[in-house]
Amino acid sequence: MAVREPTWSVREHRRTLDELVRRENFPVATRLLPPRYRARLLAVYGFARLVDDIGDEAPPDERGTLLDLVERDLDVLYAGGRPQLPQLRELAGTVAACRIPAEPFHRLIRANRQDQVVHRYDTFERLREYCVLSANPVGHIVLHVFGAATAHRMAFADRICTALQLVEHCQDVGEDYRRGRVYLPAEDLRRFGCTEADLGRPVTPTRLRGLLAFQVDRARRLLNEGAPLIGTLSGWARIAVAGYVAGGRATLAAFERGGYDVLGGRLRAGRARLPAEWSRALGRSRP
Repeated sequence: MAVREPTWSVREHRRTLDELVRRENFPVATRLLPPRYRARLLAVYGFARLVDDIGDEAPPDERGTLLDLVERDLDVLYAGGRPQLPQLRELAGTVAACRIPAEPFHRLIRANRQDQVVHRYDTFERLREYCVLSANPVGHIVLHVFGAATAHRMAFADRICTALQLVEHCQDVGEDYRRGRVYLPAEDLRRFGCTEADLGRPVTPTRLRGLLAFQVDRARRLLNEGAPLIGTLSGWARIAVAGYVAGGRATLAAFERGGYDVLGGRLRAGRARLPAEWSRALGRSRP
């Protein structure tokens, strides 16, 4: 029996460099870097974006097949062969130059496989376990790009990346709900008297704003716990990581400024706030 070819084309699904930077939640770090680091990070973002878009945009009955295709091509790359997919070919040079292990990339694929079958999280601890797959690998890869990956640093990076993932979940409450996913823990929805129907309203109800403020405060604590990573770094690595932390803090400020009304419009970091937070993050982390 013939296997039906997917209708969603991985090869044609490309993002320009400008699109990747624009779609990234915290692009300030990427824009400041020399071309070699910028190109390497964009290759990584291109892979992550491809995997995410398969999980979100491809026809549901094709997503598993497409993720299999990406994973097989990733195995080809690490076996020393030539990947078929352009996104993987673009990634190959970065993997070789920075000696990035395969495991973080496989975890990003596993996160998207999980998204196809797990649509709710009962507790915050379960959600945090999901972030180990969906967010933390990116921090490990970034540290490898800068030649700064150690176990000590990756532990700090995990806190930063989980925090940034929580921020994104809070921003995307309405969009995720329309896709059939809820990344606010069920125990917290109950605690604040919220129902899932609240996630589909045009304006964020007061009770949901309270829950979002609670979740944003969690993200802030995690971000602050991870921020000492900046002080362990030097050169462009230090500047880049400070940019990610600054982007997170600026977005947290946007939540407060917007009264946590994430359903009324996407809350984003203000342009003036980003460089100020970046400078502050660098200054606070001086040895």
